Amino acid sequence: MELGLYTFADVNPNPSRSKGAEGAERLKHLIEEIELADQVGLDVFGLGEHHRPDYAASAPAVALAAAAVKTKNIRLTSAVIVLSSDDPVRVFQQFSTLDLISNGRAEIMAGRGSFIESFPLFGYNLEDYDQLFEEKLDLLLALRDGETVDWSGELRAPIRGRGVYPRSLQDPLPLWIAVGGTPQSVARAGALGLPVALAIIGGEPRRFAPLFDLYREAARRAGQDQAKLKTSINVHGFIADTTTAAAEQFYGPQAEVMNRIGRERGWGPTSRAQFDMSRGPNGALFVGAPEIVAEKIIAHHALFKNDRFLLQMAIGLMPHAEIMRGIELYGTKVAPIVRKALTESGEGAKATA
Repeated sequence: MELGLYTFADVNPNPSRSKGAEGAERLKHLIEEIELADQVGLDVFGLGEHHRPDYAASAPAVALAAAAVKTKNIRLTSAVIVLSSDDPVRVFQQFSTLDLISNGRAEIMAGRGSFIESFPLFGYNLEDYDQLFEEKLDLLLALRDGETVDWSGELRAPIRGRGVYPRSLQDPLPLWIAVGGTPQSVARAGALGLPVALAIIGGEPRRFAPLFDLYREAARRAGQDQAKLKTSINVHGFIADTTTAAAEQFYGPQAEVMNRIGRERGWGPTSRAQFDMSRGPNGALFVGAPEIVAEKIIAHHALFKNDRFLLQMAIGLMPHAEIMRGIELYGTKVAPIVRKALTESGEGAKATA
């Protein structure tokens, strides 16, 4: 199983200094985080796309390209690219370029996005939300599968026999579909034979396990090769030297982010009691000392049989030093425990998209 991290590169939406200075510091720290993740042997780093004042990552491919020249082995992926409001030609070109710069370590994780701000920003109608993703995914697959493209749809101008360059070093360029728990999205990924990444940020994770069964069944019905199916669970969590320290360091920033989003979406406020319950064995948060987090990752692998596990530790305004220590512990303490356990059980092979 591949072990990795993802982030949205959170910043203070109301900083005391200029937003440019805030963004510059956060992106400098982001590159340092990715470089350390590579040094301690983690497998994947993902960067999300948002167009809001509380995140610095609106152009993941650019930041990942900067990280590519500082790293050697770690795979670099979007997490996610909001394909519905982007142009698939540019997405393919950007990540093909990243693939060349990184010597074949780029991936695309495409989704519809958890926010909608990019749709009016780029001139798209929210009434076309589902159709935009379906059409653009179809075009992205065509771009990935052939140098010369003939494609037509209803919401974008057709492409008639045009070549799209540069071509990626990996053939094909790995493409994952990110889903938030919608059965239709999971089934679509399975029918297309594409790897699927499931975001679990609340509730009991075991309730999501049947979605991977649906994914595999949809792939079987579509005649896809079951051996090529890959799955990931993407979760929130934090690692510190002690479980008490991990909880104390993570609760405030994570709760602030969830409450801010909750006010926008009509959710009730979170509480410390809810947080503590969620970081228990059956909850969605992976928070604690290395041994505690490793045990929970292993237990959930037994449940999901996932090929990849991505942890979002850098949430909200967490001190950079605490994030760096968490990454160090993840790579040097958590990962060896997990890999040893899965190897001994005969399930230690890494995923390939």
